[in-house]
Amino acid sequence: MNRQNHQSPQNHPGRQDRSGRATRATRRALLAAAAAVLLGTAGSLPAVAADAGSAAGTAARAGRAPAVIEGRAPRLTPEGVSWDQAHQRFLVGSMERGTVSVVRPDGTVRTLVDDPDALVQVAGLHVDAARGRVLLANLDNGVGARSTPATTGRTAGVGAYDLETGRRIFYTDLAAVAGDGGRHAANDVAFGPDGTAYVTDSFAPVVYRVGVDGAASVLVRDDRLAPKPGGYGLNGIVYRDGRLVIGTWDDGTLWQLPVHRPEGLRRIEVLGGGAAALVHLDGLLGRPDGGIAGVTNSFGGAGRDAEVELRSDDHWRTARLTAVRPSADPMPTAVTPGPGGSTYQLSGRVDLLIAGTPADTFTLRRI
Repeated sequence: MNRQNHQSPQNHPGRQDRSGRATRATRRALLAAAAAVLLGTAGSLPAVAADAGSAAGTAARAGRAPAVIEGRAPRLTPEGVSWDQAHQRFLVGSMERGTVSVVRPDGTVRTLVDDPDALVQVAGLHVDAARGRVLLANLDNGVGARSTPATTGRTAGVGAYDLETGRRIFYTDLAAVAGDGGRHAANDVAFGPDGTAYVTDSFAPVVYRVGVDGAASVLVRDDRLAPKPGGYGLNGIVYRDGRLVIGTWDDGTLWQLPVHRPEGLRRIEVLGGGAAALVHLDGLLGRPDGGIAGVTNSFGGAGRDAEVELRSDDHWRTARLTAVRPSADPMPTAVTPGPGGSTYQLSGRVDLLIAGTPADTFTLRRI
């Protein structure tokens, strides 16, 4: 499989037919308008998408999102999740199949993105509604159906895919951008108002910058961000007013990285518990009120399965750990906005996949 940076002519945005772009733009505008009406009147997922006899169906008819969505799909093992407001649905990435799937409130799943020429294992993903795309991080930790000896521990990529069709807009090989021949694993992605994406690498002390056309560069390479030997380092990432707030999984440290002055990278002092309370910090979510939500997990016997809340009054020079709540589900890995201003946590049981006994279910829980 060729995973070099490539953009096929039929998928490159600069080569698309203008009438096709106009048609898609019109559809997106209509979908966004419909979503706004739905959110403004009921704040709910469409009732027709849920089974009429299920708890999810009852919740949807009552004008609220279901408290728990039990997803069902053989060996999907999602690690990342993102809410697609325009289409009123969740998207999850698969660590087993290397795909992106749509999840409805009744737990049914269908594949949206399947790109075997590029994707091995999909970790973090985020919907960019303004541009009608989903951005995702691609890696290979050796346990996916598409894993190979040649790609395991050497795969780091970012892909952009059309929200309506699932077709590739671009895919960029970030390991090639790093250019050091070392171990790499793209983990999570965030983006700024101009569409520039920022991607963490769990196997290397690197954060990448990726333009809307897929052109990429190393934003920062700093040994302070290096993982412990044989471990996972950089993980969740949030864009905050020209700064990135980045968490490390192995030691729970938080870092602030100014996107226009990357030499200003600095560790964030966390009050109210510090790094010890954030060991195995995984997915992060920027809240509308300026705070950051996240989850920690207990994989490997360290850390704990918990939801955490962080706030800052000084532009993330320091932060306060304002809440730590035990997770109702084991091994949470991500949090996402949901319908009507809600927040959901994902438990896809990545630990079972790594143990060789992947589950056929996953949980999205409103928190």
